[in-house]
Amino acid sequence: MNRTVLASIFACASITSGTTFAANDIADTIYSGGPIHTINDTLPRVEAVAVKDGVIIAVGPVAEVSKYQDEDTRMFDLQGRTMLPGFFDSHGHVVMGGIQALSANLLPPPDGVNTDIPSLQNSLREWVSENQAAVDKVKLIIGFGYDDSQLAEKRHPTRYELDEVSKDIPVFIWHQSGHFGVANSKALAATGIGKGSMTPPGGVIRFDDSGEPTGVFEENALIAVLMPLLGRLGEEGLQTFARAGAELWAKFGYTTAQDGRSSQQVVEALRKAAAEGQIAIDIVSYPDVLLDRSYIAENMSMHYQDGVRVGGAKLTIDGSPQGFTALRDRPYYNPIGNYPPGYAGYASATMEQVQDAVNWAYDNSIQLLVHANGEGASDMLVSAIDDAQSKFGTPDTRPVLIHGQFMREDQVDNYQRLGVFPSVFPMHTFYWGDWHRDHTVGPVNAENISPTGWIRSRGMMFGTHHDAPVAFPDSMRVLAAIVTRRTRSGDILGPHQRVDVMTALKAMTIWPAWQHFEEQSKGSIEVGKIADFVILSDDPTAVDPELLADLTVRATIKKDELVYEAPASLTEVAVREWPFSTDPVVAHRFLHVIYNVMGNRL
Repeated sequence: MNRTVLASIFACASITSGTTFAANDIADTIYSGGPIHTINDTLPRVEAVAVKDGVIIAVGPVAEVSKYQDEDTRMFDLQGRTMLPGFFDSHGHVVMGGIQALSANLLPPPDGVNTDIPSLQNSLREWVSENQAAVDKVKLIIGFGYDDSQLAEKRHPTRYELDEVSKDIPVFIWHQSGHFGVANSKALAATGIGKGSMTPPGGVIRFDDSGEPTGVFEENALIAVLMPLLGRLGEEGLQTFARAGAELWAKFGYTTAQDGRSSQQVVEALRKAAAEGQIAIDIVSYPDVLLDRSYIAENMSMHYQDGVRVGGAKLTIDGSPQGFTALRDRPYYNPIGNYPPGYAGYASATMEQVQDAVNWAYDNSIQLLVHANGEGASDMLVSAIDDAQSKFGTPDTRPVLIHGQFMREDQVDNYQRLGVFPSVFPMHTFYWGDWHRDHTVGPVNAENISPTGWIRSRGMMFGTHHDAPVAFPDSMRVLAAIVTRRTRSGDILGPHQRVDVMTALKAMTIWPAWQHFEEQSKGSIEVGKIADFVILSDDPTAVDPELLADLTVRATIKKDELVYEAPASLTEVAVREWPFSTDPVVAHRFLHVIYNVMGNRL
């Protein structure tokens, strides 16, 4: 190998060590023509990337990377758009996200049109009229995403209001948090729930003054009614949800998704769909540790089979902060509903169950993801991990805190001490920030929900997530929320907890890759890593932070294969057809001037 070729390889290479490529390697694809952010601190921005067999072989200046080009190399022109490593889902529910993609959209603005109970009813009726064949087949009407905090009535709908949609077919609507749901009378009858039914531990069936169920279910009671209804869909239905969820994640630039509370049936449906080529991105599943321990231990693997693997176990300690079911260490500030004085939420698992699950995970070297929203839930988790580490030491299992909305600062210290990776949910600042300020924790403590500032001040890595289908898996809104912390009303909630754009991008790429033990192959654009990329409409490091949510994913690339491409935008069409300049950058800038003068924004 001559010195010139050797120098070019080192000039193009990222920090990945031990990876070499032959001098005569020819790239399948070379990406160039726009900003490329590698999320690699030693080589943060480059001009070009070369890929062969789905793996990155060169990263650097165009002049160096072009040495891997011949007449068969595909030249991918970014056309001024920005390329990043594919987004890595720090926490979500990709299969249930398929429900969001396929069911009636009951979300409030800006993701839906539902502002009161009549609009919910109308959305359900419209969905039925558009999906009559599916309704006739499975005998079930499903809606997802209603949020009582955003409804004019400030309450959950009742069974009787859903009966107005249909008295003959079971109707079930799922709250945006995923922790509540409402069934109509037909659905209640189908699941055997009526007057005198017993509420399961860790959940609530709401009853009216006459003792009849209102149709509203909380936490573990929700699971008891939801699972039998979804069981009507069968394996084929689960595969349909898996495929739709994966397509939705890819649309927003995710090349690796998470299924954060799987069942054995869900994992097997994922595997079957993936084996049949229906899923184009990678998916890591975490079955429920209280239900499927043997299955988890037998199936956990670091290796993907057809793009699916079991990464560990999921434990859920408490519920929804915006729904007042998260376990706090103090009373809720101003809860709306029929709550007793001093109400502080409740746990969905006992301390004995939590300790047993954490001990099992440590004893068996299983990675454990733990849903703990309230301060009381974090107290339970810290206590359990302290006890487990005293018994079993500290194996490298990278335990993960999921959400941690109402963490105290001393709990952040404890998570750092215990080696717990926080996967937090700053999208709450947008969707429910005003609600938290006015009702859940009050104006003082609301400043510190999703405390990324506290986390980073300690030098900790973290992941940021959407928890879809709780929130829409819109990666740009995830990015905007963590950087700006702006609420629906325009308030900024906790400016001291904001982070810069590059930190936020790390929390969407390399840090969640580390969380899932995949930092050596994903999360940054480096030689030897998988060619997973996302292409954005503009450079998130160069735009006004207030415009981050307006950026769009233009393409998603998995192992050098295009798995999503957005329809051409007005700007792109105009640039292609611009008659006065062959330089697209000139045309693009000129169009921006024109549209800014007109008071619009591209």
